[in-house]
Amino acid sequence: MIPRIYIPGDSGALALGAEKVAKAVRAELAERGIEAKIVRNGSRGAYFLEPMVEVATANGRVAYGPVKPSDVKSLFDSGFLTGGHHKRWLGAPDKIPFLAKQTRLTFARCGINDPLSLDGYKSLGGLKGLQNAVAMAPAEIVKQVTESGLRGRGGAGFPTGIKWKTVLDTTSERKYIVCNADEGDSATFADRMIMEGDPFVLIEGMAIAGVATGATKGFVYIRSEYPHAVAVMNKAVEIARKAGVLGVNVLGSPNAFDMEIRVGAGAYVCGEETSLLNSLEGKRGVVRAKPPLPAIQGLFGKPTVINNVISLASVPIIMDKGATFYKDFGMGRSRGTIPIQIAGNVKQGGLFETAFGLTLGEIVDDIGGGTATGRAVKAVQVGGPLGAYFPRALFDTPFDYEEFAKRDGLIGHAGITVFDDTADMLKQARFAMEFCAIESCGKCTPCRIGSTRGVETIDRLAAGIEPEKNLALVTDLCNTMKFGSLCALGGFTPYPVMSSITHFPEDFKPAPARVAAE
Repeated sequence: MIPRIYIPGDSGALALGAEKVAKAVRAELAERGIEAKIVRNGSRGAYFLEPMVEVATANGRVAYGPVKPSDVKSLFDSGFLTGGHHKRWLGAPDKIPFLAKQTRLTFARCGINDPLSLDGYKSLGGLKGLQNAVAMAPAEIVKQVTESGLRGRGGAGFPTGIKWKTVLDTTSERKYIVCNADEGDSATFADRMIMEGDPFVLIEGMAIAGVATGATKGFVYIRSEYPHAVAVMNKAVEIARKAGVLGVNVLGSPNAFDMEIRVGAGAYVCGEETSLLNSLEGKRGVVRAKPPLPAIQGLFGKPTVINNVISLASVPIIMDKGATFYKDFGMGRSRGTIPIQIAGNVKQGGLFETAFGLTLGEIVDDIGGGTATGRAVKAVQVGGPLGAYFPRALFDTPFDYEEFAKRDGLIGHAGITVFDDTADMLKQARFAMEFCAIESCGKCTPCRIGSTRGVETIDRLAAGIEPEKNLALVTDLCNTMKFGSLCALGGFTPYPVMSSITHFPEDFKPAPARVAAE
């Protein structure tokens, strides 16, 4: 039997040297005259162990990592093709604590097979959800998704089933499914992992959405910074089309659905659904006023479902296992699982899929292992650059949409950035305002002007100029931006600013006082 060696080919692993490791493995195989098959799988998401090389043995797969090119010769000397021990030996991948503690539903196949093998996808349970869907009435599909409790995983947490029902109930000769893959938040890479590691699950989810709502065309809008995802998705769509998963007769049914990949132009604001639609139409990426809602008048003025990658990729498991199965995970109104992305100053960075309900402290301390520097955790930002900063006093907050909202926070796309006690929260607040000023589409005054004034005011605070007056001014600006902005870019920028001021007031004292306090 020819040995199979798995070396991740996704961009996260490549950034950590996976291509050099693959080259070294090929060279070593050639030198030793060993015939083996190298499979470029996606990452399992334990990026602190990447590049993680796996080998299929008689007793199952054995992992080694993080592997360097200089380790390859000694790996072969240690008999790694049969699972031999080595300093990089990790054992069975699913027994690695970071992976063993997870509940993998959406990411069940990530890191296991060749992302572009449709047969491999089917062998691991793929297409079962779509097979069930094409045998059901559209309203039944929508009902199942609604009853599962699935909410938008892109940030807003809006119930997916309600959005689908609105499109289903709207009469039109043309409807669209748009996948928002403009993953621009800091510390987020879940969408990228799916597209590069298990693209067919996204294609299957979009096809189900099309069958459920009567949409016959889909678009995946991918950020320009994701060239590997764009390449993999294009190949996967072509493979799916040739296999009859897409086309005029989806899986041999009377349902028609096809899709294509579009690349963004690098604007953060195009992560907002109406800006994304304008960009897809070839227009400038600026926010549209609502109403009308995109579900009624969206892409090219037609009813449109706009969902995030993870939302759509979660649908196949719901249609395969049923609404009750999926809803059984989670807490409160937050049902199912959430792929938490852990980054920043942390020991064990990576993607951790789990049911809603773990506390922030468990995620940072137990799963993430604390800071990489070994210093105390000062703050954790949840939800990307527009998310609130939580101090350790709030680490008992369960990972749940409503629980975070109660504490003036938001889950967003579930990215977590960890900061140690050297972080200056005044600088972080300034960064939030500056980020908003740079990325604003300019459509509305509160966002466009408020963020610029915010940077100036925080600079005056840093210089110790009229601290009380300028602190009050920042608070007033945040209030105006929060309630007056057209979209979440201006509306959510106050979260990191005000949470910094509220939870870390010592960082906003006049410069001399701050120095004395230190």
